[in-house]
Amino acid sequence: MEEGVICQWSVFRSLLAILQWWAFNVTVIIINKWIFQKLDFKFPLSVSCIHFICSAIGGYVVIKVLKLKPLITVDPTDRWRRIFPMSFVFCINIVLGNVSLRYIPVSFMQTIKSFTPATTVILQWLVWRKYFEWRIWTSLIPIVGGILLTSVTELSFNVFGFCAALFGCLATSTKTILAESLLHGYKFDSINTVYYMAPFATMILAIPALLLEGNGVLEWLSTHPYPWSALIIIFSSGVLAFCLNFSIFYVIHSTTAVTFNVAGNLKVAVAVLVSWLVFRNPISYLNAVGCAVTLVGCTFYGYVRHMLSQQPPVLGTPRTPRTPRTKMELLPLVNDKLDDKV
Repeated sequence: MEEGVICQWSVFRSLLAILQWWAFNVTVIIINKWIFQKLDFKFPLSVSCIHFICSAIGGYVVIKVLKLKPLITVDPTDRWRRIFPMSFVFCINIVLGNVSLRYIPVSFMQTIKSFTPATTVILQWLVWRKYFEWRIWTSLIPIVGGILLTSVTELSFNVFGFCAALFGCLATSTKTILAESLLHGYKFDSINTVYYMAPFATMILAIPALLLEGNGVLEWLSTHPYPWSALIIIFSSGVLAFCLNFSIFYVIHSTTAVTFNVAGNLKVAVAVLVSWLVFRNPISYLNAVGCAVTLVGCTFYGYVRHMLSQQPPVLGTPRTPRTPRTKMELLPLVNDKLDDKV
């Protein structure tokens, strides 16, 4: 009886963790798109910089003031030698995500972001000469096919937004690969990641945002009918983006690796559905099929990686690198919303 109650509570806790993760993630994405489209605040660098500022302040408050999370100590030399390069790639990744969201629908952007597993494998194979089993390559076929079908049939296709999303995938892959070497020896959680990288990202992006978008922001403030209400929404998106890190931390400690993988792909489907209900962007039948094929391919890819991780390596056969052994390894060391962060 007691074991049954514990089991039911475990299931309920996992479900609650997934739902709150979906809620924060989808809300951040929808609000960001609302900022660009409805508020006419067409300044992705400034939005990204505001998110970094909110995350830097939030990380400091949580770790230093409220002491809700223990601080992972990093050697001062490593902060510039390791953390700063990661922060630079992290910054590029987030900016490209917001730039793509500025020009293309949420559904298309989220589908393109699902191309990240393929770019990660290809980069590791081309640049680092990593070995991957044939089953890994086979699992990428539906992802690539789904992306191609979605791109060809996208009714709101924009070349600039598409390229930004695609290069965002490359930035995400580069970030994940570099984290294996640059952050070796440090076991960062999502909160400590933000604590160390958000200040660097703010420093990197502040001057470009000011030079490239400063005059536009001032003009927007003088012409927008309700600038203060709009600014509240913009800064709220930054606060929610930081809160998303807590939801990620909670969900990876409440679910199994397989559940986390499936829930992550279903989250994309939820984001696509909610964005369509809010913005009513046109989606053709073939476009929806391409999105579905991509998500099924991502789920299959995660399943293959998980199954390979459970098999003992055969003597004389190189092991697939970075095969995730736990749900923590299924999550990029620098989370993407801050992955989706957009």
